[in-house]
Amino acid sequence: MVKIAPYGTWTSPVGIDLVASAGGSVQWVALHGTEVWWAETRPDEGGRVALVRRRADGSTADVLPLPWNVRNRVHEYGGRPWTLVDTPQGTRLAFTHWVDQRVYLVDPDDPAATPRAISPEPQRLHGHRYADLGPSPDGTEVWCVRETQISDAAPDVRRALVALPVDGSGAVRELAASHHFMTGPKVSPDGRHVAWIGWDHPAMPWDGSQLCVAAVTDGELGPHRVVAGGPAESVCQFRWEAADSLLVLTDPQGWWNLHRVDMTGAVRNLAACEAEIGGPLWRIGSSWFAPLGGGRHAVVRSGRLAVLDERSGTVTEVDNDFPIWSGQLAAHDGVVVGVAAGPDREGAVVRLDLSTGGHEVLTSHSAPEVDPAYLPTPVHRVFTGPDGQTVPAYVYPPTNPGFAAPEGELPPFMVHVHGGPTGAVSGGMDLEFAYFTSRGIGVVAVNYGGSSGYGRAFRERLLGQWGVVDVADCAAVALALAEQGEADPARLAVRGGSAGGFTTAAALTSVSTFACGTAMFPVMDLVAFGSGETHDFESQYLTGLIGPLPEARTHYEERSPSNRVGKLAGPILVLQGLEDQICPPAQSERFVAAVRGSGTRHAYIGFEGEQHGFRKAESIRVAVQAELSFYGQVMGFEPPGVPVLDLAT
Repeated sequence: MVKIAPYGTWTSPVGIDLVASAGGSVQWVALHGTEVWWAETRPDEGGRVALVRRRADGSTADVLPLPWNVRNRVHEYGGRPWTLVDTPQGTRLAFTHWVDQRVYLVDPDDPAATPRAISPEPQRLHGHRYADLGPSPDGTEVWCVRETQISDAAPDVRRALVALPVDGSGAVRELAASHHFMTGPKVSPDGRHVAWIGWDHPAMPWDGSQLCVAAVTDGELGPHRVVAGGPAESVCQFRWEAADSLLVLTDPQGWWNLHRVDMTGAVRNLAACEAEIGGPLWRIGSSWFAPLGGGRHAVVRSGRLAVLDERSGTVTEVDNDFPIWSGQLAAHDGVVVGVAAGPDREGAVVRLDLSTGGHEVLTSHSAPEVDPAYLPTPVHRVFTGPDGQTVPAYVYPPTNPGFAAPEGELPPFMVHVHGGPTGAVSGGMDLEFAYFTSRGIGVVAVNYGGSSGYGRAFRERLLGQWGVVDVADCAAVALALAEQGEADPARLAVRGGSAGGFTTAAALTSVSTFACGTAMFPVMDLVAFGSGETHDFESQYLTGLIGPLPEARTHYEERSPSNRVGKLAGPILVLQGLEDQICPPAQSERFVAAVRGSGTRHAYIGFEGEQHGFRKAESIRVAVQAELSFYGQVMGFEPPGVPVLDLAT
């Protein structure tokens, strides 16, 4: 029998332990022959990243035991952390280890083998970081990008393409340093050339980047040539197709499309379309396409798996049970593997045979052990922003078959703001969202102006307007749900992490739409962030999002939540990793100190051992339960079985 109870007080089998254990992710998928390899985050193992191998016989096992953590700090978001190298001694696994950021080598077929470091121990902890690893032409070295911390100042970083001898006997060789930022070098099929992507401040890689090619002579690189990209063109992925041509995702027409580029720089779009085949290069080594042979390519187009046929110039969506695919794609002999998800399942490693349509889920955690009736079905909606622009969003309604609200009561709603801000939400299942929706709290995830996936023009709506367009779009979506009778206008919350945390705090201090908000590892002080209080990768990001300093300093000051504490429209909860190098805890702590004593209810929780985002199961438990308790106290409901969060004034 359905029980009548206020929104927010419903009980649910979507428990906090389920949410915490599902807080991991799968990533860095690759094929080695018929074997599938991938990395996955393990919240119940302290948030470590494990490397997993699916053999041809169907057995699946971790490649490396605890405490090995296959992760790195390049750009702080990390890059592809492993590769297989066919050395003169046999196939070896090269990988980066989080604890010391060094590169290690091990025989993956010898369970008794102990990984040994092939990169030197740096003078300062994490002084050298490596990513986007690959083999040298002869297999005697690992070629990759190295990031070197020069001083204690976070943005004081130098990068170079380097070679590490696999036997660990020689010194690290520097191959090239064409740009301030680079991806790892990839060798052509004949071993005579390498290619990489580079870009310089103040551009982010999705603003403008270049594809570079250099000749290889006796293991040394000659001068590089730029064959694609530019100051207003973004290259996000490439693969060697032959000794004299590359397949390249780039956007000279404003959409990431697949192109063929030869060594002279001649470029041909293989299937022009106003859709994104590609994405923002937050982590180097991502893959949105994989060749299938015969002029056909598996691609991720606007988050959907498709096949591009260059002979007909068409891109055709592949009918399959997983509507959402990410930039983790590999293919061989008509079989595609990648990370796929759907409205009823989290991201999983999936192997799909294009000829038969048959698929196999290779990871075990994609289907939650809970009745699907408690999981919300996200509905894609398009709203209208205050400037008349479209604002796509996914609405996750309150969903619980055992409960209904009293007649006439409207549900509280959370507006979820994704990070980046050059990021996006895709409408997949999110157990954290389900934790709230199954208790009677709606969620709407907004792709505000500046989000990726809708072309360069939509992305550039945010140029000079961060803290304005994003706030206005999120507020417009919330108000539209209220006006349409789907949400309680007095119980609207805003929440987000990183850039989404900034938008949360900016909204609470600039509009009256929201009753409260949760800012997770946020930017709070734009002047400090733009003046070096962050890591190198994003240290000049605000030049595009706000304007150059010192010319635009007034905008930085006006839009900083830290300068508008007195204008808070309602209570705020701040959650912060205490080892965060991207949005340092000092920003959150200064903000909370300014709120203290103001009369505005607030809470602050700092998480030991967490960086940018929460990876440990216990951190996820504390954060999600604190958020639910916070909303209950502000919006007037009492969620059962949840520890009460202490709110200060």
